[in-house]
Amino acid sequence: MKQDQKTLRLQSVPSSLNQLEIMIEEVCDKYNLNHNYLGCITVALTEAFQNALEHGNKNNPGKFITIHFEKNAGGLFFSVKDEGEGFNFKDIPEIKDDGKQKSFPGRGIFLMKSLSDELNFLGNGSEVAIGFKISSINIETAVDRMSKFKEYTETSHNQND
Repeated sequence: MKQDQKTLRLQSVPSSLNQLEIMIEEVCDKYNLNHNYLGCITVALTEAFQNALEHGNKNNPGKFITIHFEKNAGGLFFSVKDEGEGFNFKDIPEIKDDGKQKSFPGRGIFLMKSLSDELNFLGNGSEVAIGFKISSINIETAVDRMSKFKEYTETSHNQND
């Protein structure tokens, strides 16, 4: 049973990310989610948006990225769809972070997978579905996700210095 949903159609420009971030904050506020969730959802969806912008739509401002949000009894679910040709997601190797590299091919997919409960590529690979099973989060998962989120923010902060 669907309880809540929202769809954004964003132009393929970097500044559209602001609208996505506002939607994420609104969702987290509406459902009284703590900062751990806000951080995990923001990083996962930002990575999906960046992949759609750069790899899917090839930074073409004439194309759009569609973000769909749905809350149901299982948790919060998002999809990010671009207008690109897609890619063969079955060819993605299992990505493991050895902690030594600050950046590596597939890093965005690795982060999305690490910070969410579900990650699925749909159709031709031009759409990614990301799920957060809010009721199923336990302390071990939360601690692991916060550790990955802190690593991400420290890495990002150090790269900007």
